[in-house]
Amino acid sequence: MNIIVAADQNWAIGKDNKLLISIPADMKFFRTTTTGKVVVMGRKTLESFPGGQPLKKRTNIVLTRDKNYKVKDAIVVHSIEEVLEELKKYDSEDVYVIGGDSIYSQMLPYCDTAHVTKIDFAYEADSWFPNLDEDPEWKIAEESEEQTYFDLEYTFVKYVRK
Repeated sequence: MNIIVAADQNWAIGKDNKLLISIPADMKFFRTTTTGKVVVMGRKTLESFPGGQPLKKRTNIVLTRDKNYKVKDAIVVHSIEEVLEELKKYDSEDVYVIGGDSIYSQMLPYCDTAHVTKIDFAYEADSWFPNLDEDPEWKIAEESEEQTYFDLEYTFVKYVRK
């Protein structure tokens, strides 16, 4: 199972239920990587999308504690156990956990690959991703050349579980 995230220098990923920054190349990487695949997210992440609608051309699985929560064109589950049961229907290589912070933390133990867009800047934030550089279970498998978006530098880093 995969996890995909964009994080700043401090592993911050968002503020006020929004991404810290929208980098076109990162958005394209996300779209290309997840299209035709299964995406797992929390309710707040879904609600942060345009119109609060599930992502097109993907199987959307939304985790929420709200038992009455319904959303068109998405599978709604209410626990990690339910998510894992639902995911048995799919090839784990086609599953991408896409946020937010509590979903990332809960699902990370079940993932073996993490696609991290590392942004060389520190933003003001209220949500974070676990620091894989400090986690002995993870190592960098691939890293892109440094990219630039205006004056912002970032790299695409692929982590794998050791």
